[in-house]
Amino acid sequence: MGTLEGRVAVITGAGRGIGREHALLFAREGASLVVNDLGSANDGSGSDATPAQQVVAEISAAGGNAVANHDDVASWDGAAALVDQAVDEFGRLDVLVNNAGILRDAFLASMDETQWDAVIAVHLKGHAAPLRHAAAYWKARTRAGEPVNGSVINTSSASGTFMPNAGQANYGAAKAGIAALTLVAAEELERFGVRVNAIAPIARTRLTLATPGMGALFAAEVPEGDFDAFDPANISPLVAHLASADCPITGKVFSVQGGGISELAGWHDIRTIESDGPWTIADLSNRLA
Repeated sequence: MGTLEGRVAVITGAGRGIGREHALLFAREGASLVVNDLGSANDGSGSDATPAQQVVAEISAAGGNAVANHDDVASWDGAAALVDQAVDEFGRLDVLVNNAGILRDAFLASMDETQWDAVIAVHLKGHAAPLRHAAAYWKARTRAGEPVNGSVINTSSASGTFMPNAGQANYGAAKAGIAALTLVAAEELERFGVRVNAIAPIARTRLTLATPGMGALFAAEVPEGDFDAFDPANISPLVAHLASADCPITGKVFSVQGGGISELAGWHDIRTIESDGPWTIADLSNRLA
């Protein structure tokens, strides 16, 4: 019996890259899946049903259970339809993996409004909208007296946590927001029997290959037989563990790359100054220097 036997999961952005690896591993571990992918280009333009359908076909050929979904997760209604499809198709929803994303890199001085809005929409709203509708579903089940053992795994990034990357203000801001969203959602959804965590993955994908200054690193050939530290398949075991029914972890953000996993912590005090009375600018100038 697989780790996820009997679990029903929605995975967004699962037609390619890391999301595809999540879907394939989840299916091998016994989960029933809704494979969501709009099938857009790196910058979010266009749509293509083929990537999600190909993953579903691969899972079905191996004896797994999956259906495709092509809703836009940055749309409130699209996210609702995605959650509804899981419940209608498989009778319930246990796991939500938010993974969909795009890139529209630009330096701040030349970034236009569409570049900012598109990335914030797909990443941050594209996490918040499915999470909102999944949370409402789990809340309703709990209030009806039904047991819930839910899990949400969000996808942040090194760019939004510990390794800010010039040229990615929109992407980094969205990914930092996802990390914060994860911690808030973990506090809110615990009462409904739902755990919420996030990963900050580093792997070879369409997006990382297109990231300025990093593409060559990810594209480097790995000698046959050597461990490929940038293989996106390295990310999925942690996600499967966090999705399992007996995993107790919640409210955590993990960096994961190759054979390394690190628990991340957010803003915290590193130095404190205090005053017995009101601050003066002169005091601050001297003491914060």
